[in-house]
Amino acid sequence: MRKDHLDIDPRGLIFESYRIEGIRVEECRSIFLDWVLGQPLGADIIAALETLKAEYFADNPDHPMTTVIQEGLDRPAVAGGRKGGRKRDRSAS
Repeated sequence: MRKDHLDIDPRGLIFESYRIEGIRVEECRSIFLDWVLGQPLGADIIAALETLKAEYFADNPDHPMTTVIQEGLDRPAVAGGRKGGRKRDRSAS
């Protein structure tokens, strides 16, 4: 496996983000969203983020993409949207 072509990053979006000098966290979030949306349906995103962490964090601890990936690990999205309880009908109030 080449560093610039992880199976979980076939378009090299994450790889290239680490190569862009002066990239900002906002730009990394946009790239990250594009990367997530490009993942196959049913992909284990947390496992993919752990792979990215293992690949990039040690050499890039202060990079904005490192921050974004860590945020993804710290606050994974809840699959399926809203959870629990009946939805309250606000129009009846």
